[in-house]
Amino acid sequence: MLSKMYSCAVQGLSAIVLDVEVDISLGLPVFNVVGLPEAAVRESRERVRSAIQNAGYTFPMDRVVVNLAPADIKKEGTGLDLPVALGILCASGLFPQETAGRWLTAGELSLDGRLKPVKAALPFALAARDAGFKGIILPRENGPEAVLVKDIEVMAVAYLSEVVEFFSGRLEPSLFSSGDVPVEPETLDINCPDFSQVRGQAHVKRALEIAAAGSHHVLLSGPPGSGKSMMAKRLPGILPPPSFEESMDIARVYSITGMTTDGGYTLGTRPFRAPHHSISDAGLVGGGPRPMPGEISLAHHGVLFLDEVPEFRRNVLEVLRQPLEEGRICLARAGAKATYPCRFMLVAAMNPCPCGNLGNPARECDCTLARIRQYRSKISGPLMDRMDIQVEVPQVDYEDLASSGEEESSAAIRERVSEARNIQAERFNWTRCIT
Repeated sequence: MLSKMYSCAVQGLSAIVLDVEVDISLGLPVFNVVGLPEAAVRESRERVRSAIQNAGYTFPMDRVVVNLAPADIKKEGTGLDLPVALGILCASGLFPQETAGRWLTAGELSLDGRLKPVKAALPFALAARDAGFKGIILPRENGPEAVLVKDIEVMAVAYLSEVVEFFSGRLEPSLFSSGDVPVEPETLDINCPDFSQVRGQAHVKRALEIAAAGSHHVLLSGPPGSGKSMMAKRLPGILPPPSFEESMDIARVYSITGMTTDGGYTLGTRPFRAPHHSISDAGLVGGGPRPMPGEISLAHHGVLFLDEVPEFRRNVLEVLRQPLEEGRICLARAGAKATYPCRFMLVAAMNPCPCGNLGNPARECDCTLARIRQYRSKISGPLMDRMDIQVEVPQVDYEDLASSGEEESSAAIRERVSEARNIQAERFNWTRCIT
């Protein structure tokens, strides 16, 4: 008997619909998966067999062939466990094909029939809606993510048996809806340190405010302990909250990396990424055998902070030049190509010299002129040209640290930044003038 289920495969930042065809015929009891499956998909045979049996169903002792179409696309990940298991049970006659064919399914199966969360639930839901499916069935942990997609029903379940009972008509669906999202993204509080905690450095705060208003890249240069990192971490707090469309763009990037189910991104906030200086070029811009987003894409519509930027390898810094200009990164590997968005604010911090005391009246610099030139030459001229605002950050005076006066809050600065962005948007007829 033949059955057909539907699932998805990730392709860049989006997903494509897959046909999961299952044929059960007389013959020796074998279980084969064809259609260019990767190792994780091939291993799903044992997971599916154990999950079906431990869920209380009978695995057919016949010849079982699973075809994943289109066959020319590599199938990766564990999200195909659920549709394969459902296809086998449908071909065994447990529920009708007509009911199951209106739903797209994805999920990893544990050996006892529980469902585990999968990556890319948001692109899966978008693909299901665009393909005209009635709804999508996902593991329970992926429900809040998929419900962000409008005009499609989302059913989040915990066990394989729940889906079988639903397709059999013995269980009413427990659907998520857009009303389950508690608040609109624009009204979410920005969970970020506040500028009111920063004493002094008024000119640096002003420079960061100007940078936030125009999405300019910033270079902060100053001795250790002057507050460069502290102020950079507070920059997202003065940026206006992203719109719903921008939040969806950010969430799609985090979804395909699996970082939405573990708290890696909160809807309605702007991301802040601060990679270590030992990061590779692939880790920064993305890469791998199957191209995945890097730190610049995870900072999309947010802030990318490079602390101690001269300590980064030169080849790592040089790969930033094109993404800074175009706002996207194109990755090409032998087996796949992908384009990811990366419109971010770059904030780089560095010491003025290797010892960090150049220009510090309290300490003497012991660096030679040659060492200082060598240190600063680690940042190439073309990359420096892309740093729109370059600010000297001096040590804070003791009088400023001991002052009892109130500093301006991030909320007050954010209002001025929002007003400046609105003025620019009106001047450019509300086109995308701010990246």
